[in-house]
Amino acid sequence: HVQLVESGGGSVQVGGSLRLTCTFSGKTYSYGLAWFRQAPGKEREGIAAVDFEGNPSYADSVKGRFTIAQDNAENIMTLQMNSLKPDDTGMYYCAAEFSVVTGCAAPLQHDYKNWGQGTQVTVS
Repeated sequence: HVQLVESGGGSVQVGGSLRLTCTFSGKTYSYGLAWFRQAPGKEREGIAAVDFEGNPSYADSVKGRFTIAQDNAENIMTLQMNSLKPDDTGMYYCAAEFSVVTGCAAPLQHDYKNWGQGTQVTVS
């Protein structure tokens, strides 16, 4: 069983930056990891992933602004978010699943069974 805890959310001005961290524990070898977000009144969307082969992928809405990274030695995954916009506001979740391959596509919610509780990001 994989446990995930997000941190690093907060309030930031338009154009600012935030770095989210997902700390994971449990057996994560050969797991793919991803970040999702859910804006008020909207469905949860996948925004960035690193699959079990280490390949990153991004949703078009964040490409060029967000960077996902994984550090297995520290058991963390990060999401560096730059040039933030009001549309980036939402609850951000990290997720993990065994042997997920995302290729060049944004992650899909139904591919992941392990989720954190989320961290709020507000851009205004």
